[in-house]
Amino acid sequence: MLKRKKKDNACYPAKKKKGQSTLEYIILVAAVIAALLVFLPGVFTRALNQTLVSGTNMMTNVAGRLQRAYGDNAQ
Repeated sequence: MLKRKKKDNACYPAKKKKGQSTLEYIILVAAVIAALLVFLPGVFTRALNQTLVSGTNMMTNVAGRLQRAYGDNAQ
């Protein structure tokens, strides 16, 4: 780094904090998501329920396929 001289004594320029901007963006995104969850709870609840139902149906379908493919001996 280059030295900057003041009238009194020599000092280094202030170091930049590179991680600070990343952390600020993460905090900002988290705050936006939290605000959406607080003010729009119905939308996210329905989406979560739909996702869980879809996953459950897929697992049930796969279990049925396995049972049909291997008969009653499948465990």
